[in-house]
Amino acid sequence: MSKQYSVKQVADLSGITVRTLHHYDKIGLLKPAKRSQKKYRYYDEDNLLRLQQILFYRELDFSLEQTRAILDDPVFDFVKALQTHRESLLQRHKRMKQLIQTVDQTLEKIEGDRTMALKDKDLYKGFDQEKIDRWNKEVDEKYDPEKVAESRRNIGKMSKDQFKDIQKQGDVITEALGQLMDKGADAPEVQEQIKLHHAWIENFYVCPAEMYKGLGQLYIENPEFTAFYEKFKPDLAAFMCEAMGYFADNVLKD
Repeated sequence: MSKQYSVKQVADLSGITVRTLHHYDKIGLLKPAKRSQKKYRYYDEDNLLRLQQILFYRELDFSLEQTRAILDDPVFDFVKALQTHRESLLQRHKRMKQLIQTVDQTLEKIEGDRTMALKDKDLYKGFDQEKIDRWNKEVDEKYDPEKVAESRRNIGKMSKDQFKDIQKQGDVITEALGQLMDKGADAPEVQEQIKLHHAWIENFYVCPAEMYKGLGQLYIENPEFTAFYEKFKPDLAAFMCEAMGYFADNVLKD
């Protein structure tokens, strides 16, 4: 009989939270090998290998849906996948080294010898322009064109100071939500912050219930969004999705 691991053991081994493992189970991305009579989840070594793949694809900015489709493909090959991951990580490592060099050169230009031979275009070495272009393309293709245009118009009307202030407001709300995760998504304190979050979103565009609920789903489906909120606190994206859904269903009510 192969070794079995509890959900807490898997969380400790992988560095992700129990809540995230529960979410992966819920969406069919990582089902436990078995459940006890008390519904406790137990994972085996095959589950751990699949989780490793999930984390690799997350690191490479694949959405959860894309990852599930790849792993569930009957022709999926673990060895070939690992070889591909290795090549992708080597390329990323190379780009990160270039970015570090760019930062060092820029600091030297600003703080040191200002006569050094650094061309302006060198300030942008290492940045992935294709990825920036892809983000813009995804925004244009996936989201309501009127809302995208409205958001861009509203941002265009802001001064730099106004935009910075709004960014700070968003960070304050997000940090507050991170501190309230143990209260539960429907707790009054959480919903008060979600109300502020909804108002903050409407600095950019009018956001009715279904759209706000969809935005919450985007936080867990889009790896860039997820990574942004994970920087504040692990599993915050999933918590916000749940809290935003509750607010949309019980307060906004289209």
